[in-house]
Amino acid sequence: MARVTSLFVHKVIREVHPSLNRRDLLRSVGIDPDASVDPSVMVDAEAYYTFLEAIAAQDPDAIDLPLRVGASMRLDEYGALGLAMKSALSLRGSWDRAERYAKVLTSVTTYEVRPADQGAWLVLHREGERTLGVRMSNEASIAAHLAIARQVSTVEPQLLEVTFEHAAPVRTDAHQRHFGCPVRFGCADDAMRVARASLEAPNHLGDPGLSDFFDTHLEAELRELDEDHSLERRVRIQIAQALSEGAPTVSEIAQRLGMSGRTLQRRLAEAGHSYQQLIDEARRQLAERLLGQTDYSLQEIAFLTGFSDQSAFTRAFKRWAGQTPRSYRLTAQS
Repeated sequence: MARVTSLFVHKVIREVHPSLNRRDLLRSVGIDPDASVDPSVMVDAEAYYTFLEAIAAQDPDAIDLPLRVGASMRLDEYGALGLAMKSALSLRGSWDRAERYAKVLTSVTTYEVRPADQGAWLVLHREGERTLGVRMSNEASIAAHLAIARQVSTVEPQLLEVTFEHAAPVRTDAHQRHFGCPVRFGCADDAMRVARASLEAPNHLGDPGLSDFFDTHLEAELRELDEDHSLERRVRIQIAQALSEGAPTVSEIAQRLGMSGRTLQRRLAEAGHSYQQLIDEARRQLAERLLGQTDYSLQEIAFLTGFSDQSAFTRAFKRWAGQTPRSYRLTAQS
């Protein structure tokens, strides 16, 4: 499951128009409105993008909401990653840590530090269609890195250019004011270019010892994440291979992976997954491929995705996709 830290959700909530129901918005992404903010708590990335789009449909100030959200980001709220970026010797060192360790906060976004004339680019990479929610998230991420640069560096960062892949919104004056440099849309990358002198200027709290300490801590976190993601992938593969014989039980999949059912459930829960969720996702993905790319009957697809009969498959598919398998097929093959 693609995930982002719930910290991003809370930051958005603080910036939305007062007329919006903040508690309902938090519940829409599975967050308890009364719980404290914990960056280690993750939410589903698609739910986060839908959450942003729902706000955009209601908030009269939505066009510059991502900029305000990005400006509100504070490294002290980023846990070990924030401390590692603060203790880096220069802004370039802070960027290097974003490039290496962003995975501890999100599984959908990576960064690349790319050399350029007069400085370097910090490039944001995010796969998938540029929906409104993704576009808003990308703008907030770039704005956040400007806020971060201002927090860590002893000099005001000199931005040379900001680019976004998506088309320009209806007005861009807020973007020009926020970044204070040329902002271009419809470009090859979501990125910001900073002057070399700004990148090399010392950070306020640059400390080699602290920087090494937090690097070690983050490397351990990355190893744990890689293990969790590897387990999820292995479970998905095993489920997909078994579906034509019916939905496999957690014990059956655990046995194939050489562990107990209880251990498998615990490790999946620690990584933010449930076994039933992985079953549903595997079934849905296979069903969508079969409906869109083959002429198998609905009864055959029901069998291939592990359902006992067509009616059970139809009910499940309507729950997943909000439409019947037949309607989905007509759209996908038109």
